[in-house]
Formats: sequence, structure tokens, C-alpha cells
Amino acid sequence: MEWAEWMNQSFRIGNLTLPLVAITGFIMGLVITIQSYPSMAAFGAESWLPSVVSVSLVREIVPVITALICAGKIGSGIGAELGSMKVTEQIDAMEVSGTNPYNYLVVTRVLATTLMVPMLVVVSDTIALYGAFLGVNLKQDVSFSLYTHQIFLKLTFNDVLPSVVKSFFFGFAIGAIGCYKGFTTRNGTQGVGVSANSAVVLSTFVVFLIDLIAAQLADIFSIT
Repeated sequence: MEWAEWMNQSFRIGNLTLPLVAITGFIMGLVITIQSYPSMAAFGAESWLPSVVSVSLVREIVPVITALICAGKIGSGIGAELGSMKVTEQIDAMEVSGTNPYNYLVVTRVLATTLMVPMLVVVSDTIALYGAFLGVNLKQDVSFSLYTHQIFLKLTFNDVLPSVVKSFFFGFAIGAIGCYKGFTTRNGTQGVGVSANSAVVLSTFVVFLIDLIAAQLADIFSIT
């Protein structure tokens, strides 16, 4: 295990993606709250707005949107980076020098994405809930303590756990697909762009597929 490279990749993935994820999470929380208010007000359920929005954000919206952002930024970056190394024969040079390219390039990046994507989801959840708090106060006058009480009135551990668990699978899929597309790059520099683009497209599809499977499993276990 290349521990130094793994730490380097984890720092790069987390540090470079965090600002975009944080801004997106804040906007999601704010916009969804504002958009949900008229529907809740039509049924006279304005007081349930924090509970409904928090469950929607934590269970589904934030994990999926964060994974899509990571697929676009991290997946394409890994695909382009490894693709350029492939076409310039840097990977072949690593093999000749006795370094295992799969341990150094693939394992470190896949483990880094598997670990960092759930962390980014947790951070985005927190920021999205704060954005929702501001959105609620645009329509009502709600204190932070009351808002927190309303959130945890309906948001339970069974809502948080599935979103975090499926985030690990999101991260693994994004890293594995990016590495695969990079290692199978062909046709010179033109192939680098193709690999980066196909890594994003395939990662996006797999994220939605994993989310569908996770939703079905969560529903089965909640019934049983």
C-alpha cells in the first residue's frame, strides 16, 4: 500500500472538491426550502417545512447531487490524468522500473474517493441544512434552536445511515471507473478527452443505478 500517495490523493480530492460541494449544498438547502414553502402553505403545514426539507436533503438530494459533482470533477480528473500517463507511456515506465502501477495509481485513488466522498456528503448535508434554515427564515421567523428541534423531530438515524453507506459505493464507483477509463485510453491525446468524458458519463449512470438499488434495499429493510 502506497500510504503517502493515498494521503496525497485524499487531500487533493477533498480539498479541491470541498468549495464546490459546500456552495452547492448551501444553494440546494436554500432553494428547496423556498420552493417547498408554497406547497406546504397550501395545506397549512408551514410548521412541518424544516422536518420535510431536512429528510429530503439528507436521504436523497444531497448525497446524489454531491456524487454527481464528484463524478464530474474527480472522475474526469482521474480519467484524464491516467489517460495522459497511458498515452505518454509513463505507466509502462513505472512497470519497467519495478513499481506496481496498479498499487500506486489505482488502489490509492479508489480508496481516496471511497473515503472522501462520504465525508463530502456529510459536510454538504450540514451546510445544506444551514441553507435551509436561512430559507425558512425568509418566510417565517424561526429561531435556530426551534429549527434544530424540528429537524431532529423527524430526522432519525435510519435516515442518515443509508445516505452515508451508499456514499461509500458512490465514491468507489467514481474512482474505479475513472481509473479504468484512464488505463484503457487509446489513440493519443484525443483519447484522453474521450476517456475523461466517458468516465463522467458512466460514473453518472452508475451513481443513479446505485441510488436506485439503495432506495429499494432501504425500503425493504424498513418494511421488515
